[in-house]
Amino acid sequence: MDSVDLEVLKSSVRWTAEGHRTLLVTVVRTWGSSPRPEGAMLAVRDDGLVVGSVSGGCIEDDIIDRVRREGIAARTPEAIKYGISAEEAHRFGLPCGGTIELVAEPVTADSGLAELLDAVENGRLVTRTLDMATGKATLGPAQATDGLSFDGRTLATIHGPRYRMLVIGAGQLSKYLCQIAVGLGFQVTVCDPREEYTETWDIPGVTMVRTMPDDTVIEMKLDERCAVIALTHDPKLDDLALMEALRTRAFYVGALGSRRNNQARRERLKEFDLNDAQLARLHGPVGIYIGSRTPPEIAISILAEVVAAKNHVSLPDILQVEGAKAARELAANEASACSPGR
Repeated sequence: MDSVDLEVLKSSVRWTAEGHRTLLVTVVRTWGSSPRPEGAMLAVRDDGLVVGSVSGGCIEDDIIDRVRREGIAARTPEAIKYGISAEEAHRFGLPCGGTIELVAEPVTADSGLAELLDAVENGRLVTRTLDMATGKATLGPAQATDGLSFDGRTLATIHGPRYRMLVIGAGQLSKYLCQIAVGLGFQVTVCDPREEYTETWDIPGVTMVRTMPDDTVIEMKLDERCAVIALTHDPKLDDLALMEALRTRAFYVGALGSRRNNQARRERLKEFDLNDAQLARLHGPVGIYIGSRTPPEIAISILAEVVAAKNHVSLPDILQVEGAKAARELAANEASACSPGR
């Protein structure tokens, strides 16, 4: 679960406990372009205070206005569509052809949000099924491949722990990468047993561990909601992490380094009895090609590739560092071959 949606649930539970009426709004369908994906959530308190978002802002403004004018009645959930006409889409800031359908539910004891939060914070992946006729929600187990479904009678949403990221190395690049990763909603852990790096670590919101990388990977019990990025340039540390991470279900495993170093790394990892399928999962050199040179630029390049993998987007070779650099070299060689002799 994204950290923003987690905050929406926490706020809904807290506001209700404080005696406020709260409206929980979920994106259930989109047509055409939409600023927010299915499953995005917004919580609106009876005084108009909001957390989360379901659009670029105009739909939120309309919902807040409704709450202030009409209040939040103890009624059953309702489905609301925005952008049905071109005029309405323009008024609510939806892209051309964009339509969005929401489910708005008053939060009650039957909503089961406290139980949902407890499940998520204990690392469980669950389905919350909302009965539109009664407003009662039930929880059940979910699979990583499950997605949101809405048929007008029930709304089923998938909720689980935040995506985790394990970064090997506490150098300068890691500091920039971790700051951005936290902003992207990852629960970030940095592993580095070297005191000369960990003593100066000062990035808030990031867990620092000083154990050996292979032990850390095993202890974290990585699953399909985890990413591992090795950034030390030290084979004694990076390889230890990679040899264990490539045996897990982590959705992304990558390592910093040149194309030559990446090939040497793969040869070393073969000696740890990793098979071809496991080695094929290694992203290296990490990142997409944006001509990055500074640590902040390299961090953006790496995280762009991580987010693409998280969102199940397959990047063409020309966007990846190795493919892009190979293409540039080929183009340069062809240009040199075609130029007149000197």
